[in-house]
This record gives sequence, structure tokens and C-alpha cells, in this order.
Amino acid sequence: MEPAKTIHNNVKYSPIFLAIFVLILASALSSANAKIHEHEFVVEATPVKRLCKTHNSITVNGQYPGPTLEINNGDTLVVKVTNKARYNVTIHWHGVRQMRTGWADGPEFVTQCPIRPGGSYTYRFTVQGQEGTLWWHAHSSWLRATVYGALIIRPREGEPYPFPKPKHETPILLGEWWDANPIDVVRQATRTGGAPNVSDAYTINGQPGDLYKCSSKDTTIVPIHAGETNLLRVINAALNQPLFFTVANHKLTVVGADASYLKPFTTKVLMLGPGQTTDVLITGDQPPSRYYMAARAYQSAQNAAFDNTTTTAILEYKSPNHHNKHSHHHAKGVKNKTKPIMPPLPAYNDTNAVTAFSKSFRSPRKVEVPTEIDQSLFFTVGLGIKKCPKNFGPKRCQGPINGTRFTASMNNVSFVLPNNVSILQAHHLGIPGVFTTDFPGKPPVKFDYTGNVSRSLWQPVPGTKAHKLKFGSRVQIVLQDTSIVTPENHPIHLHGYDFYIVAEGFGNFDPKKDTAKFNLVDPPLRNTVAVPVNGWAVIRFVADNPGAWLLHCHLDVHIGWGLATVLLVENGVGKLQSIEPPPVDLPLC
Repeated sequence: MEPAKTIHNNVKYSPIFLAIFVLILASALSSANAKIHEHEFVVEATPVKRLCKTHNSITVNGQYPGPTLEINNGDTLVVKVTNKARYNVTIHWHGVRQMRTGWADGPEFVTQCPIRPGGSYTYRFTVQGQEGTLWWHAHSSWLRATVYGALIIRPREGEPYPFPKPKHETPILLGEWWDANPIDVVRQATRTGGAPNVSDAYTINGQPGDLYKCSSKDTTIVPIHAGETNLLRVINAALNQPLFFTVANHKLTVVGADASYLKPFTTKVLMLGPGQTTDVLITGDQPPSRYYMAARAYQSAQNAAFDNTTTTAILEYKSPNHHNKHSHHHAKGVKNKTKPIMPPLPAYNDTNAVTAFSKSFRSPRKVEVPTEIDQSLFFTVGLGIKKCPKNFGPKRCQGPINGTRFTASMNNVSFVLPNNVSILQAHHLGIPGVFTTDFPGKPPVKFDYTGNVSRSLWQPVPGTKAHKLKFGSRVQIVLQDTSIVTPENHPIHLHGYDFYIVAEGFGNFDPKKDTAKFNLVDPPLRNTVAVPVNGWAVIRFVADNPGAWLLHCHLDVHIGWGLATVLLVENGVGKLQSIEPPPVDLPLC
């Protein structure tokens, strides 16, 4: 801050100046509580022992999962990331709007070049108008398998939650563990052209739980006192698997998702696609005992291998007679050796449970959904195959059909990342030849997307193509799953934005009959939408944040195959509608 300048008394202020001064003062006071949180993240290999075996896992600050960041709405984060690992790394702040600060968004070769081994970069951004649970994770290769953590945004100081204040809050990070180096797993799949090996365990706060070998002594325990209501902040940080989550004998009241509040509803089971978060209230209204929290796969793809194991943590009732300040952690547990009660979970392929759950989502009150649409887009999302080059042997052609390799695409374009400069840098500096802006606004060929698709349509075209959006334009995107190779529920994440999910359905989207089903009153606001298997979802938002924003499937196996594109939102008029200049320490390629 500059030192305050002395003002001499003989200056006359006009009434308009005084009015402006009062306004500035008022806004300064309202943001006076806003804090700047400074953190250091050191990315480094750390021995982590799971399933009887120690791996040199990439972590932040030696922690797995990484540190939880806690801030209030309106606060600024300054996180210096130093890379002491042997891989390139970036950090993405999943769901943070990054208004005009796209340089801090994190996806490698989209908004920045990666932080090279030995390098560092400081992410600076303000979180404004978002409350609830988000998270952060690496956005380079498969490093986010172990490089991730919670980002908790509480209301502004002195402001309440829009639900009864919970007694305690616990982040519940659902993860996915390979009994191998995850980078080796993805590299092997890249060589073979086949699907990568599935994970060996799921985890809750980094621990697989009682149903796995060598794990039960470290199972995560979540304490609760009889009668109290606590908040669980559930995050699906798994790499490639949508997950069901439930707690034995307890109801869950959903109050928020993706850092937006929801009209509360009660459910037994949650389903979260990778990238999604869900805030739930849980009340200690059962006989004091031990109850399993459990998560396992929702598997919507046909005939695809998946990890069918179940991770557990223990909800443990504590006797309330130890009211010292540490009681939350050290109160006596209930008959500590009682075998916890195991909840039933939906069948792996229970799409009906998923549909019932997602249909329950509503904003707490009427919201301002764009009704007039300036740019109406239709994007297919799905898998594909590519024919093997002649010089590839069978070992390198392990796709779904002999002589092929797996791929994926949006609107028949399989996204290829640049490798020598990021898209945002190229856009900002006007560097030609890095990407083109001809990503199609609708599929190049119309077909029966969820029917029996002709093999001639299975092979997409590789390209680094973005789609331009005018600043301030009101955008609608229909996201349509395809049955090419296999239909699947795809968690589609848009960087830099929240969007309203105005409708979801099965089969092919039909504007004539499906538009009537749009909820334009109180649709939920999210940053990641689980596009139904063999179906579609429609999202709407206003393009009010200039920059290069990745739109992609959050199953990392699919990003690698090209299930992505970039929405290039142009600057508007003047400074406040333009992206900030790049930070001086932005990594160079």
C-alpha cells in the first residue's frame, strides 16, 4: 500500500465527490474483513504406504491428501507452488470463478505452461460470491491422483449459513489409489492405445478403510456426539470413477454443491462425478454406536473394466461427558471394538438412483437464468477409436476393436494440447499457429447419437480448436452423450464459470419437445454436470469472464484421449471487462 497523502484543509470538495468518497469508504469497510491468505505448496515425492506397500507418491507438503485451505467469501489466496518433483506440475483451483485472473486457473498448456521441476509459480486470486466446498488439484498428466485437497469457503465474517449452524464440519475427500505409480499407468495406456489399468482402492481422506488389506488400523474416523448436527463436505477427487456415497442408518440432507447453496433435500445416497462436491448435514439421531460411511463405483459404461471395491470410514458416536476443548477428538469412543454397521449401496449400474438424485437439485430461490440466448451450442461428448498407424505392432493397438486405439472427442474433434505455449498466452499475445477458433458450434454430421452409430462416424479428427464467445453473451450448451464405443455418464467441467443446469434427459435431445421441460425458475448452479449415460444435459451461463476456459470431461482417462475443448471468451469494453495482464512469474515453456 502507498502511504496516505496529506490533504490540505483549503481544498473544497464538491457534493458529488463527497458522495463518491462515502461510497468508496463504505465499500472499503465492507471488504475490510476480507483477508489475504498466503500459503506455500511444495510438490515433492513422499513415501506413502497403502495396501501393504510403500510408493514414492507425489504430494503437497508431504501430505496425502494435501492441505485443506479455509477462507471466507471475499478473501484472496496467494499460493506459491514450488516443484521439487521430477514431473511438470500445475495446480487448478476447481470451481473458483477466477474473474479476470485466468492466469491463475492452472490447466497446463491452456492458461499456463507447466511449472518445470525446480521451478515455482505463485497463484493469486480472489474468491468472490462463492460459498461452500471447492477443491484444488494438479492439472498435469495424472498427478491429481495424489495431489489434491479441499478448499473451504465460509460465509463472510459475521454472516450465517442459510441452514442451522452445524456443530462440527468434516471434509470427506473420496480418492482413488493405484498400487503403482499413476504416471506409469497412464504412460503404459498411451503406449498400448488401450484403456488404463483400473485403480486398486478407493479412499476416504486418503485411507482405503477396513475392507482392504493392511488398512484397518488407519481407517478414517469421523466423530459425532448424539443429538448434534454436523456438516460433511463431500468431494469426489477420484481420477476416473463416479462414486455413490452413503452412511449406514443415517439420512443426509443436501444443502449445497460446487460452492452454491441448494434447496435442502434428504436422501440416503449421494452420487458425485469426479470434480463434484456436495455439502450434507448429518444428525446423530441413531443409537450411539459405530456406522460405516461407504463409497463405491457408479459404473455406467458397458463392458468396461472398473474398480469394484468399497472404501469405508467410521462414523463414531462419542460420549459427551468429556467437555474439555479437545473433546471432539479425544472423547471416549462407543465400545471401541464394536463392529461398525455396513450400509447397503446401490448396484454399480443403478442409473435410476442417479437420476432420482440429480432431479432433486434446485436453487434455494428463484434465480436469474438467461432466457434470451445469444449463442446456442450443441456439443456431442463421447468416445471414439482411431486406426493404428501401419508401423504400430499389435502391442500398441489395444483399442476396443482389433487394429485400433482409444480416443475421445467433442463434436468429432479430439482435443490436442499445445506443447510450447499455452492457449491463453497465444491468445493474449497474438501468437499464430498455436490454436484455431473453428471448433464447431454443432456436430459436423447429424446422426442418431444414442442409437446404433455407423462405424464411419467413430473416428474423430485431432485438433487444437477453440470456440469464441463474445463478452457478455448469453450462452446455452446442449451436452449430448453418444453411444460410440459405449455410452457413459460423463462429468463435464467448465473452468472459470458456474452454470445453470436447466434440464437433463435420456436419448437424443429434441429441441421441439425437450425445451418445454427446461427449469428456468430455480435450476441448480454448478461447475461440473454429470451428463446422463445415453442422454443429455443443457447448461446456461453468461460469458462475463474473459479468458481461455477449458471445457472437458473430468474422467482423466477421457481428457487424455481428447474429450475437451476451449471456450475463448473475448475481452469486453474497458479494464473491468478485460483479463488482467499476465503475472511476471508465469512459467515459460
